[in-house]
Amino acid sequence: MGTVRNPVLPGFHPDPSILYRDGWYYLANSTFEWFGGVEIHRSRDLANWEFVCRPLSTMQHLDMTGNPASGGIWAPCLSWADGRFWLIFTDVKTWNMEPFKDTPNYLCTAENVTGPWSQPVFLNCSGFDPSLFHDEDGRKWLVNMEWDYRKPGTAKFSGILLQELDASSLSLKGPVTKIWKGTDIGLVEGPHLYRKDGWYYLVCAEGGTEYDHAVSVARSRSITGPYETHPGNPLCSSRGDHSLYLQKAGHGSWCQGRDGHWTLACLVGRPLPGTQRCVLGRETALAPLVWVDDWPYLASGGNTPPASFEVPWSTASVPERAMEYHFDAAGSGRFLEDFMTLRLPFDGDRFSFTQRPGWLAIRGGESLICRHGQSLVARRQQDYDFDAQTRVDFDSNSFQQMAGLVYRYDENNWYYLCITWDENIGSRILKLLMMDAGGFSMPPMAISLAGADSGRGTDQTEGVLAPQPDGIPLPAGPVRLRAEVRGPDLRFMWATDEGVWQPAGPVLDASILSDEYDSQGFTGAFVGMACQDLENRSATAYFEYFRYTAGRSTSGTAP
Repeated sequence: MGTVRNPVLPGFHPDPSILYRDGWYYLANSTFEWFGGVEIHRSRDLANWEFVCRPLSTMQHLDMTGNPASGGIWAPCLSWADGRFWLIFTDVKTWNMEPFKDTPNYLCTAENVTGPWSQPVFLNCSGFDPSLFHDEDGRKWLVNMEWDYRKPGTAKFSGILLQELDASSLSLKGPVTKIWKGTDIGLVEGPHLYRKDGWYYLVCAEGGTEYDHAVSVARSRSITGPYETHPGNPLCSSRGDHSLYLQKAGHGSWCQGRDGHWTLACLVGRPLPGTQRCVLGRETALAPLVWVDDWPYLASGGNTPPASFEVPWSTASVPERAMEYHFDAAGSGRFLEDFMTLRLPFDGDRFSFTQRPGWLAIRGGESLICRHGQSLVARRQQDYDFDAQTRVDFDSNSFQQMAGLVYRYDENNWYYLCITWDENIGSRILKLLMMDAGGFSMPPMAISLAGADSGRGTDQTEGVLAPQPDGIPLPAGPVRLRAEVRGPDLRFMWATDEGVWQPAGPVLDASILSDEYDSQGFTGAFVGMACQDLENRSATAYFEYFRYTAGRSTSGTAP
């Protein structure tokens, strides 16, 4: 026997599509504006997952230049048929400007999950969350939700559409049929079709991807309907119980896998204790299914997602997250698995491992509010408590040049501890910049007049901190930067190579980096490295390493 603990993919891993093939479980997740598009993991035992690839890894596969925050890749569907993998996805161009949504849907294929993946083929744009179903007779069917801009409010989610896909031409053909309008929960989306024992099963998300989220199920003897709703619907949800460890449960898919066992994958959220803010974003959880009277049910009973469950095979323990990334031939591979860029690929135009051997060079790009050409690379936050640290060498000579450690949600909500220039004192300085609900500010900094603690980083001499409203003057040479996050509390620290860690600014609110703050979004907090040159895009910052260490507290640990 073994144990699977949820979430199996912690941190921003929403909208899971699960597939079982040749002894491997696969999960494909949305990536939104983060590049490359779609993230695929695999596992033998459901407990331990390894990164496989991001199939949409070139500008020919995916161009998200200018895409809005939380636009880009929504709800991929990964399937297998006819000797190849099939990947369906939406590249959302607009979504939060009523009454319209621009949601082109695409298809690409590969014989091996690691690629090469074919160039995406446009299918339709009548709604988002497309999914491909391969029927037993060889026919293929596309399902997606329909967006009806004419209707008020949530009624714009007007139902699930079905249309046949021609496998040879990879084009849609025949009539479009609306096969299900959902239940009273509303906001029907995220459809997946399955067939078992003569029944067609339609699995959908309802309730919106927040605290009323749900996995709903309907079935029919005919693919075009009519579909009857599960008698115990919803199949899985956290609705109405804010005490649950796993909230927001919804957007499900399932597969039959090892030893014939059925598994449901769904997204969940884990709010910071005492809040409803999920800085970790929407994560992936699993639950075993059983079948009763040709209907699926959670094996754990009820309809709430389990914090953990047993499987009839051994599972290895999941390692702690303590990662140090070095920028050489040996270390860059894992770095590129964990780190992502915004809207554009990690390429030689803005990033280099060879310009200064052993360092990551980042050439200055656009500002942290830009949706076109940021020079930023970051990894998802996966723990309530963590430390992130880097060492940066940056010779700024203009206030329009910046480089440093960034902790962000989107263009409207971020913190940035950066090295820049102050022409009034003729020196490099360390500044703290922040964007809170679209409002920009520069919190005051301080320097210690006595020693500071060199352990965790908490200054023990805060009574003798000298305010530095314009920033902290820096000596020549590299500087170490660190972000310490303890639940909702964020503190930045800095140090020279010879010096001890000192505070850089006040304790800040980490919880603003969440879906629930300011306005609706769909991602999660990321931490990483960035460089800007708003003067002529020539300044280059060099980063020697990046370290991410999960905290030791029990916050966010499954009961």
